[in-house]
Amino acid sequence: MYDVIISGAGPSGSKCAEILAKNGFSVALLEKDSNWRKPCGGGVSSRIFKYFPQLKKLNPHTINKISMYSGDYHKLEHEWEGLREKSIVMDRLELDNTLRNVAVDAGATLLEGYLSCDFLTKMNKKIGIKAKTSSGKQEVKSKIIILADGMSSKLARKSGLRGKWNVEDLGLAKCAILEGETTLDKEGIHVFFRPYKGYGWIFPLGEKRFNIGCGTFEEDNLNYDLNEIYTGFIEDPHIKKILSGQNYKTIWSGSFPLPAKGVLKESLYGDNIMLIGDNAGFVSPISGEGIHPGIVSGEAAAEAAINALEQDNISKKTLKHYGKNRKIRKIIQNFKLKRSMVEFFYENKGRNLSNMFRLAERNDDFRENVVDMFLFNAVPSKEFFAKIRELE
Repeated sequence: MYDVIISGAGPSGSKCAEILAKNGFSVALLEKDSNWRKPCGGGVSSRIFKYFPQLKKLNPHTINKISMYSGDYHKLEHEWEGLREKSIVMDRLELDNTLRNVAVDAGATLLEGYLSCDFLTKMNKKIGIKAKTSSGKQEVKSKIIILADGMSSKLARKSGLRGKWNVEDLGLAKCAILEGETTLDKEGIHVFFRPYKGYGWIFPLGEKRFNIGCGTFEEDNLNYDLNEIYTGFIEDPHIKKILSGQNYKTIWSGSFPLPAKGVLKESLYGDNIMLIGDNAGFVSPISGEGIHPGIVSGEAAAEAAINALEQDNISKKTLKHYGKNRKIRKIIQNFKLKRSMVEFFYENKGRNLSNMFRLAERNDDFRENVVDMFLFNAVPSKEFFAKIRELE
């Protein structure tokens, strides 16, 4: 029997496993397919080096500027060369395998090809996980179970901690890795807010490769066809002008759902079980950033598990320290603020977003407020929103 089973070896699961293993606990890290690439832009702030300094040895592609566009293509650009450490963009296949290897090097046991399908129970208590493998069904026992297996997790629903996602609670996105000659600025990423509830992006991955994608969220999942808006996005003249190339080779493409309404704070833990990462809604509203929040959730869950195991008390009452973690509370508060801004920004086909970018073009102080809000989680003042509404 293991001390902890973690179902899912993405960034959140791998960080959780690494911390537990380093503290001397036995950890089983279940992963259905290490060759699967999660559909994602792959942009990560420099904060990730605090959690995974090993990434620096890979010399990942770095960026030091961002260009953001309103639905009618008003532009705001911010550069941080020399002001702070550069951010990175990585292919998620390489990123996830690197973080997974860190957990294994720390002492976690990777069970590759294990697809979690049900709980193993005894006297109505969860004592492990049943998994499908190429050689048949396997049973893995543990004291604590941590679910990091994404939004499609069967176990999250079977746990009773959360129900089935409603389409209005999701974002739906499609992206691809393309290769070819391009004039795309290799040191900057581009983020495009759309007239509908959605956004698009172009993230460079090197000299000739980039990740491009777009999507919708909430009720506009029902109002727009994902394949159609993706085709419209990559064929848009504004996008083609930024890329200045054609006949790109598609290296890979994929579609994916993501949480759109913030952390499910009432669904984070129960008796000897916790949810982390996408599974628990650790994806930022508006921007869709989930790698860093997911890693933080994995760290907090590991700390709660260590406390519970040391006390020999794995009940919900003890695991509540996960939800009360200072960093988790901060993420919940930040996501709540961003959720409150969604309806405002996307009023009348993104009018307020467009007004905000127009004001930023005219006024440097206002521009700094926008940058601080989007990139550094600053809380805007009431005057900030009033100025946006006043602009016609």
